Amino acid sequence: MSPEHGHRRSRVVTVEPALTQLSKLTAGETHRLDRAIVAVSVNPELGTLIPGSLLRDYVDEIDGVRVIFFVTALQTITVVAYIEA
Repeated sequence: MSPEHGHRRSRVVTVEPALTQLSKLTAGETHRLDRAIVAVSVNPELGTLIPGSLLRDYVDEIDGVRVIFFVTALQTITVVAYIEA
């Protein structure tokens, strides 16, 4: 990472069941969720590691959203597996 450019954002991929959950959200919920997804795509260390897996559980208490995700080995892709808003 270059200090001049900051963190590089990974590409975000959403898989089932997160896709189904996403289709049920209101515009306001989607907006709040978008901020959380950008945050985890820039900083894959957010949230807590779920024991026995590669998954991380990120809860944004301010926006009231939860994202369960994992990041590929080179941190180029963030895979969103579950969302709550």
